[in-house]
Amino acid sequence: MKFRHVRAIAVFGIAIVALTGARGSHGASCGGGSHSSSSSSSSGGSSTSGSSGSDSTSGTSGTSSSSGGTTTGGTSRDKAERDIKIDSCKLDSSGKNLVARLTVTNSGSLDQTYSITMKFNPAAGSSAVAAQARVTGLKVKAGASAQTEATAPYTGKGDGSEYKECVVSTASKSSL
Repeated sequence: MKFRHVRAIAVFGIAIVALTGARGSHGASCGGGSHSSSSSSSSGGSSTSGSSGSDSTSGTSGTSSSSGGTTTGGTSRDKAERDIKIDSCKLDSSGKNLVARLTVTNSGSLDQTYSITMKFNPAAGSSAVAAQARVTGLKVKAGASAQTEATAPYTGKGDGSEYKECVVSTASKSSL
């Protein structure tokens, strides 16, 4: 066999390895790896102005919540949670409801329907009880975002400051 044939076979072999990736290291392979990121959210305070359904955040104290990051692999629940960003958690202007403002982004190629359960957690040592709010049947077109609110009745007598964070408790999505 001539040297040029050996060289051609070697180049061909390297091209095959480069195109298929190194299977053991998950580098550029179809198997991929799992990457995760953590997300956290916290909020508190009360709202003294603005209305539920407006983008106004004036009159609020505490911090807004957000989550983000990128995750590959995981369960359906993890994938739905990645699509949800918590914009704010606060007591509405009427003082009767805890409201989580959410932005749901569907970066997939299929329209999705989302179901989300939010949990409002009280501060440590508080006598308040955790509250839950649900959003069901939220339809988001492929490549689009939608804003929604999850609302739970506020049973306290204060300004809502006993609730220090709201988190996504459960989330799921299904193709339309």
